[in-house]
Amino acid sequence: MNTPDNHHRIDYLEFAVASIDTAKAFYGSAFGWTFQDYGPDYCEFRDGRLTGGFFHGTPRPGGPLVVLYSRDLAATEAAIVQAGGRITRPVFEFPGGRRLEFVDPDGHALAAWSPG
Repeated sequence: MNTPDNHHRIDYLEFAVASIDTAKAFYGSAFGWTFQDYGPDYCEFRDGRLTGGFFHGTPRPGGPLVVLYSRDLAATEAAIVQAGGRITRPVFEFPGGRRLEFVDPDGHALAAWSPG
């Protein structure tokens, strides 16, 4: 969904799961979701409208990681800090682009990503 009109909109969700196979079995059976594996520690899901991912890790308190799209990651980072958020993982590269992770003033964990 990386079009300019999606700037700062929710674009992706990620769930930390103890077992990707168990998560795939549950969501596939219960809701008919489909999956694309990206190595042993990451799997993308599709629910027919939205995509997201399961990654091998300790499940996060509060649920999934909400990922926002950004057409300008540096400006988004500055806006987060200026508004009172805290960067918890500085910008890093991944196969789809670049992203950062942050918490809002109430401690909710989010991320923002950009394709380049």
